[in-house]
Amino acid sequence: MLVDGFGRVATDLRVSLTDRCNLRCTYCMPPEGLDWLPKPELLTDDEVIRLVSIGVERLGITEVRYTGGEPLLRRNLTGIVAETAALGAEVSLTTNGIGLARLAAPLAEAGLSRVNVSLDTLDRETFKRLAHRDRLSDVLDGLAAAERAGMSPVKVNTVLMRDVNDHDAVALLRYCLDQGYELRFIEQMPLDAQHGWTREGMVTADEILQRLSAAFDLAPEPDEARGSAPAETFLVDGGPAKVGVIASVTRPFCGACDRVRLTADGQVRNCLFAREESDLRAALRTGASDDDLVERWLAAVAGKRPGHGIDDPTFLQPTRPMSAIGG
Repeated sequence: MLVDGFGRVATDLRVSLTDRCNLRCTYCMPPEGLDWLPKPELLTDDEVIRLVSIGVERLGITEVRYTGGEPLLRRNLTGIVAETAALGAEVSLTTNGIGLARLAAPLAEAGLSRVNVSLDTLDRETFKRLAHRDRLSDVLDGLAAAERAGMSPVKVNTVLMRDVNDHDAVALLRYCLDQGYELRFIEQMPLDAQHGWTREGMVTADEILQRLSAAFDLAPEPDEARGSAPAETFLVDGGPAKVGVIASVTRPFCGACDRVRLTADGQVRNCLFAREESDLRAALRTGASDDDLVERWLAAVAGKRPGHGIDDPTFLQPTRPMSAIGG
């Protein structure tokens, strides 16, 4: 088992398949984009599956979530999903939704069980301002295709930014309730490539709930229903519909964390905000055995810190932005 020094067991593996993205969301990267990883530095399909297989068969991983960048840009994504599903793990995907209209059905057939789609506004002009691309209709089409493909409940991830889209909270929840999607608001985290994040500029969980409570009756679900899930969930107008708030900054849930991350270039990260990584790619490519890789992975997770430390005066933002780490 992937156990750290505080007794937490990692069973949820987040695997980034690429650092590339076809949007330029301001909370992630600058409008001009970033210097992408050269293709030879990325794990191949076979290397991804080998490491995932070790995680599932040797280290107790029960859920594999593929992320990016934008994972729909990865060629043979359906093949990777199919091979992962064949291992017996639950397979999910975090995506911006562009291209999902075409791929939702094949991915569901391959074994993809759940999808989280980023949607920060329903207003086309605000979308262009946030993402620097005019692709809102593609995202909405992707959501609808995921619903048709049976990946229910389709989950929607929203980051509110002050004076940009924070006024859209109620409209987004109404839309998701109408469509049968499950909305989750996420506090903006210090993971932007520009390092422009400030606590003052972040829309907090309390602010989000205050805005929603002006239009809906929200009742918190019991704590035991949450488990290790990052979202605090609330029944909307008596249920059964729910809305979630992921308060990574103001109400961290590090004590129940069960996640471990593998970057597109084969680095193990034991925390989203870690500043250290453990290189599995080099070991893979120099003939390491599965036993060797298991030991390296165990050691990487054992050193996990008790929390992300954002409130600590010595906190330093990770060198890599979210697009290079994976969600």
